[in-house]
Amino acid sequence: MTDEQQFQVHEVSPSYWKVTFSNGPINLIDVDTIEQLAVLVDRIEQAPDLTVVVFESANPDFFMAHFDFLADGARVAAMEPGPTGLHPYSDNLIRLGKVPAVTVSAIKGRARGAGSEFALATDIRFAGPHAVLGQFEVGVGAVPGGNPTGRLARMVGRGRAMEILLGADDFTAELAAQYGYVNRVLPDDQLDDFVDAFARRIAGFDKVAVSETKALIGASAGIPDEEFGSALSAYFRTAGRPENQHRVQRLFDRGLQKPDGVELDLGKQVAEQD
Repeated sequence: MTDEQQFQVHEVSPSYWKVTFSNGPINLIDVDTIEQLAVLVDRIEQAPDLTVVVFESANPDFFMAHFDFLADGARVAAMEPGPTGLHPYSDNLIRLGKVPAVTVSAIKGRARGAGSEFALATDIRFAGPHAVLGQFEVGVGAVPGGNPTGRLARMVGRGRAMEILLGADDFTAELAAQYGYVNRVLPDDQLDDFVDAFARRIAGFDKVAVSETKALIGASAGIPDEEFGSALSAYFRTAGRPENQHRVQRLFDRGLQKPDGVELDLGKQVAEQD
């Protein structure tokens, strides 16, 4: 694991933490992210008074772009299972969804692929007007690996989940809110204050009441851990196949993983042909 910390934790109070994510020019998720998030989830689970955690980005244009296409695949495959017995990528998303504290994503900019999957693992998602969410994996020949298939189907309904996942397109903050992909959209000059006030409100409540209510809501959603294992297995099986290499290469030729290239309108670009 690199010594550079991607998740900066500000303990506003014992019951309220803010976590700011920063990793390179577009906030890619990589192997270090997975390892550092596991440590952070441990820390959240073990904080006795922690009631609410807000996740935000240091980059106003990218909340979490997506998984790094240039990540070391061998290192990813060799990662030791987490406490759930699953690969740590899946383990992080499962455990983050179940931590006793309420988790809130304050989304500015883009959250696609693994970035969207992270946001879906948090309990509540508030977005700025320029936020963009999407699951573009099918557009490059892969099955999404973080179980948005299960989360979105339960969250927005089967038909809309099909539209999001199979269309592989970008969703504006406004449309995402209409679908239930995010809770609501706030103006740029109000988002931070709104999220902070909301978090402070929850932080002032009794932790037992908050955590047990969250657990009951989670149980009603009924997402078994095995779904996450199946989704990641499908991703490993389908991602990087030779017949789809031209799709990814075309995106790199147009500036994939650069802040001023196809990342700005990736949903459109995955469907365009040369």
